[in-house]
Amino acid sequence: MVKVRDFLGPYRLARLIRLGSTCQVWEAILESDNKRYALKVLRPEQRGNKEEIAFLKHEYEVAKDLNHKNVIKLIEYRTNAETPFIVLELFSELNLKMAIRRGPEVIAYKLQSIVEQCCESLYYLHSKGYVHCDVKPDNLLLSRNWEVKLIDFTIAKKIKSGLGKLFGGKTKVEGTRSYMSPEQIRGQTLDPRSDIYSLGCMIHELITAKAPYTGNTPNELLSKHLSAPVPSMLVGNDNMSPDFNNIVRKMLAKKPEERPSDMWDVLKIIRSTPIFKKPPRIPDINPFDDFQGGGRIEPAM
Repeated sequence: MVKVRDFLGPYRLARLIRLGSTCQVWEAILESDNKRYALKVLRPEQRGNKEEIAFLKHEYEVAKDLNHKNVIKLIEYRTNAETPFIVLELFSELNLKMAIRRGPEVIAYKLQSIVEQCCESLYYLHSKGYVHCDVKPDNLLLSRNWEVKLIDFTIAKKIKSGLGKLFGGKTKVEGTRSYMSPEQIRGQTLDPRSDIYSLGCMIHELITAKAPYTGNTPNELLSKHLSAPVPSMLVGNDNMSPDFNNIVRKMLAKKPEERPSDMWDVLKIIRSTPIFKKPPRIPDINPFDDFQGGGRIEPAM
């Protein structure tokens, strides 16, 4: 375990929840009232890294005023003894990536609600003027009562309009390769339809346990996003509703103009379209069986 001080400002570190490549996430207790929070802290070797500090500040600036039941609440940005960190509400440690590692059937009977909550969180974010740019199962937390919250606004981008949209030029290519939209890969100006594509990739994985595209190399994977035929989920799950399969295939269209126009359209369609032909049974296990939390964040390709 990485050694850190027992306190960061007024927050007493209780336990390490997650260890990523650049950040640690701690459960912490505010000494003045004993309330518990999550702290996203740069790892010691990153605390002088200006780019990582900028990412942390950017995440706070994007999300500090967001207030939605399906979006994680950011409380404050602080620096203590040259250690920058963000204070967040303490929520579930389990993300959707962890949940489906035991097989998609463990969440199938709650999947309609899970997907709707994902859509609601992104629709809200878009209504506040931002594209998330990193929609993936790792960035949606799932609680024991099946509540979903969107997290990690590190690379979120302001939605451009008018002349800014027409003459935005190339942008820095950032994201997670398994879920990046074609326009994101090309460094083009992004709008909510890019998140719709990424959400389509994520839904495909939640249902079939596989992302829609895989590759032996990063370039091969990106190339498939750009030019490979859109896969059908019916191959991976024969209980899939053909109508829902068609919705996701439309979300995965290569051209943004061929996808639903915005996340509200996606949400309306999903609310009225069953995911499965037959309702999945309640499994004998649930995602939280034997889940202890903690550990290392697995990097996604």
